[in-house]
Amino acid sequence: MSLANPDDRRRLLEGLAEAALAAAVEINAIFEAGFAVEQKADLSPVTAADRAAEAVILQALARLSPDVPVVAEEEASMGRIPAVGERFFLVDALDGTREFVRRGDDFTVNIGLIEHGTPTMGVVYAPRLLRMFAGDVTQGVAWRRDGDAGERRPLAIHRGRTPPIAVASRSHVTPELAAYLDTLGDGGRVNIGSSLKFGLLASGEADVYPRPSPTMEWDTAAGHAVLAAAGGRVLAPDGSPLRYGKPDFFNPGFLAVGDFDPPSLEPFMRDGALGGRP
Repeated sequence: MSLANPDDRRRLLEGLAEAALAAAVEINAIFEAGFAVEQKADLSPVTAADRAAEAVILQALARLSPDVPVVAEEEASMGRIPAVGERFFLVDALDGTREFVRRGDDFTVNIGLIEHGTPTMGVVYAPRLLRMFAGDVTQGVAWRRDGDAGERRPLAIHRGRTPPIAVASRSHVTPELAAYLDTLGDGGRVNIGSSLKFGLLASGEADVYPRPSPTMEWDTAAGHAVLAAAGGRVLAPDGSPLRYGKPDFFNPGFLAVGDFDPPSLEPFMRDGALGGRP
């Protein structure tokens, strides 16, 4: 498969969507059957659903694009991180594990392709909500589907809305985030979990998603690609484009935006957050 070829890129995006759906089958089965919750070294929760979904995606990517390395969250947590170059996949097979554990529905499957430090293709799928967002920046393709039998609809950011509608994490509300949101005006706020926040920006349902606290690159890659394909941007705290393949795949914070020029995030960063992984 040559990713310089538009037909090959189309087939790869379709393959990523199918892989996300297959992972969702595993997630839903475990969700409905019940599960134990373990704790990783960083104190974050992990379940059998995280591992089963990741195994499905890794198998699919080995078939779809065997020469492209894959950095996946659960593999990385066990120290299994391949060397990466100009092109690699980032996988978070179950983003929003805390929501999953609480038996909420704001969790997603995420597969992103990085090329030359930038997310260029991604799929985000919410197994309980049956919402899929997908995009390829290089081909100018971005679409969403609601319901597994629903039709695909083009994605595009909302233009010219002021004050902006902000979207924020349901699980990571910090004083720094609250202070930043206060600077945006009273345009409305939506609290939702996982990478669904990127989907809301890409579909024009919101305008800005600030995150002044740390994440990992696999948390953001797929949603970043979808948003960029829909016309949006994801910025580092200093306002530069958020880059990938950083040391330890660490994001100190970021701003995701549609058609909106955001105030700087840097004054609202947690102490020490710019210096490295907590």
